[in-house]
Amino acid sequence: MAKVHRAQNVYRNKKDERGIVIKNKESLVAQGYTQEEGMDYDEVFAPIARIEAIRLFLAYAFFKDFMVYQMDVNSAFLYGKIKEEVYVCQPPGFEDPYFPNRVYKVEKALYGWHQAPRAWYETLSTYLLENRFQRGQIDKTLFIKRDQSDILIVHVYVDDIIFGSTKKKLCTELKRMKS
Repeated sequence: MAKVHRAQNVYRNKKDERGIVIKNKESLVAQGYTQEEGMDYDEVFAPIARIEAIRLFLAYAFFKDFMVYQMDVNSAFLYGKIKEEVYVCQPPGFEDPYFPNRVYKVEKALYGWHQAPRAWYETLSTYLLENRFQRGQIDKTLFIKRDQSDILIVHVYVDDIIFGSTKKKLCTELKRMKS
């Protein structure tokens, strides 16, 4: 059974450290209050790197003398592909005058949808695994790619990624992935 969610625009101001507005942001979010039998609504969040694991990552990077990079994936949740069949109503102010009752099928996660972080994590981890990375056995937010005697380590924290390598070329290739 498909779900239909109401969509709405949310407006926010991004402020600098002095409280001055530097950017106006608008997001389309889904509102939904129904639950479907068989869906685990407790399993909605993505795995998150523990601070201890990040400290170990940084210590290893220092030991191996490689640069560490940080990448914030803009609109990360919008990249998360969803498996469920979800529809949203037209947001207020953006209704199609010729088809005011039309709903739209959602193929990627929306902000406000509880499964958005997990959908993003699944999309990212699938991509990494398809590109010769191995997922950590204990820490599922850690991904490692070996290239002969070199290593590329990637740690995921929701929509932030830290990574480093013994070979700068491997980091450059990972940074290109963002675009």
